Formats: sequence, structure tokens, C-alpha cells
Amino acid sequence: MISNKISNRLAGSSMIRAMFEEGTRLKKLYGEDKVFDFSLGNPDPEPPAEVKAALRELAQSDELGMHLYMNNAGYPEVRETIANKINKETGLNLTHNNIVMTVGAGGALNVVLKTLLDPDEEVIIFAPYFVEYTSYIDNHGGKTVIVNTDPNTFLPDPELLRSKITPSTKAVLINTPNNPTGVVYGADVLKAIARVLEEKGKEYGHTIYIISDEPYRKLAYDVEVPNILTIYRNAIMIDCFSKSLSIPGERMGYIATNPEADDIDTLMSGLIYCNRVLGYVNAPALFQKVIAKSIDAAVDINIYKERRDLLYNSLISFGYECVKPDGAFYLFPKSLIADDVEFKNRALKYNLLIVPGSGFGAPGHFRLAYCVSLQTIKNSLPAFEALAKEFR
Repeated sequence: MISNKISNRLAGSSMIRAMFEEGTRLKKLYGEDKVFDFSLGNPDPEPPAEVKAALRELAQSDELGMHLYMNNAGYPEVRETIANKINKETGLNLTHNNIVMTVGAGGALNVVLKTLLDPDEEVIIFAPYFVEYTSYIDNHGGKTVIVNTDPNTFLPDPELLRSKITPSTKAVLINTPNNPTGVVYGADVLKAIARVLEEKGKEYGHTIYIISDEPYRKLAYDVEVPNILTIYRNAIMIDCFSKSLSIPGERMGYIATNPEADDIDTLMSGLIYCNRVLGYVNAPALFQKVIAKSIDAAVDINIYKERRDLLYNSLISFGYECVKPDGAFYLFPKSLIADDVEFKNRALKYNLLIVPGSGFGAPGHFRLAYCVSLQTIKNSLPAFEALAKEFR
């Protein structure tokens, strides 16, 4: 038998994957064009031409040793390329010694939490939050403390955060642009959070880190996503190329730190060690080199902006309530009844696959991943309208 802990976790396992699997079943029954699957954040656009060109070039290369083990932190030249990119955008002075290549953002989060946490130390997260955060924290013996955001904006309240910090608080985990809301935390919000952590860290006599999970930082519409490393020196930034380059299956991410962080050498040594002992070992060798060759490439965010605007404006016209997202590729409307799980079930009658907000710590909402084709969104609109009429 498997462990009781995992048995209990399985009982509440990800609704996102469950809905994705249901979508696969329904498509076999009714056809691809009659099922509207908004469950999984799986990017629809193809990778940029630069990524494909770099992959072809490297695959045909006669370079020796390209598939061997490398430094546990990743290839130094790739890390230097990423550090230089960050420096160019921020004016900071990172080197390759401030970068660790990881197996996606999920791998990076687990590496950071493994490095930082002693048993029962607390990590604060803001609701709504990415569904796997609580499991990641639990993986490494930590305790999750959930702090609600403003229901009208989904932005954190720094003073509410202050009230939740205890001597056991080790880190605050933020996600901007946010999954599931698409909300971007502006510089004023981040600076206010940083001030609280500076003050509470001094009060309790230890560093409180910000862990900033930013896989959507390149997907922002008409707003700036501040770089947390310029705002708080004890921040740890996590980024990946899954969304910005549409290569989620390649599992390419990294951890970046500020050179001025407390005890930076020990922190980096810990991150590199945990990257190894967790079994991730290294980010994939070939795609590290692909990233270095296509570092300035990006998916055209106007593709997502067009989809956001069509879906958001249509839902509002049908009577749904929703905060308009500034980034990522999610909408997080209010469900039309309080029971968001029942609302999800009722949506299935119209072949609409949505994810209940309760899985993100925000019952009474539902998430839509609009990283699907524009035609799928257009085809789905009559179904969303019919669903709304059922409750209105």
C-alpha cells in the first residue's frame, strides 16, 4: 500500500488534470470542434522560429560532449547569458553564479523550498494560488499559511500579510502574473510587501525571503511586470520558458538571486546541492543550449491578448463577473452559483470544461485557460451564453 499521506493527497488531487482527462473523453464522443476545453494551461501557439532554428542547428552539430553531464547548476555559458539578459533589463550585476538551471518552474520551486525550509517552518501564499503550492511546501516539511487577497482586485493587503507573519515564517511565495487570475502585482504592491518583510525580519532576527514564481512574466498586456530582484534583495526569482517560448514539455526553468542577498554564497550552494539530491540533476542539456541561442525570442503576446479580449468581453456581455487580467492566459470569473463544483458539473452539459475556483483557494469562481485556439473560443461562446441563461 502507498503511504497514508499520499493517499490523502490523491483524494484531493488536481481538478485541472481531471478536467483535462474528461475533455479527452468527450472529444472522442462528440468531436474536437464540439468540446471546449479551458482546463489546462497548455500553450496553443507554436514556439518562435528562433527556437526551432536553434534546435535544428544543435541537432545537426558535430560538437562533442553535447549530451554529457554538466555542472549541477547548468552550463556556465547558458547561466551567464540569462544573467546578462536580467542585467540588461534591470541594471543589476548578476553573474552565472546567481543562476541555477532547473527542470521547469515546478522543479525550481521544489529546489528552493528544499533549500530553505526546516520542519514546520511557514510559507505564506496568497489566495487564489496555483493549486500545487501547498503540496510543494508539504514536500519539504513546511506549513502553508494562506492569506486572502482583495476579492475585487485579487491584490494582497500588506497589513493583512503583516498580521500573519510569525517567528516561524521563512518565506512569502508570490505568483505574478498570477495563475489563476491573470493579475499583475505592481511595483507599489511589491514594495509594500518588501517593507513588511524587512520590518518583521528585523523584529524576529532572521531573513524572510520572497519566492517569486514568474512563469508568465513575459505574457503581460500593456503593463510592466516589475523585477522582484530590484525591489527586495532577499528575493528568489523563478522563471521558465514554458509559456514565453511555448515549450512546456521541454521543462526549462531557472532560479535567479540578487548578489546582495544575505549569505548569498551559502544560499547558492544550497540551491545547487538540492538541485542534485532531489533527483532533477540538471535541466535538459540540449535545450539549455537552445535557450542560450534564442534568449531574445518570445511568443507574440498579441495572440493571447486577442483571445483574452474576445472571451472577457463576451462573458461580461453574457452577465458573468470577472476581473480583467493584465497578464498570463487565464480568466477567473465568479461562478453563477455559490457551489463552483456544481457549476463545473452544469457546464459539462454544454461540453464546457472549466476548473472550480475552490481548488485555487477561491470558492465561488472558476478558471478558464484561454491558451486555446481562437476558433475554439469563438465556437464556445454560444455554450457560455446558454450556461448563463440557465442561471439568469
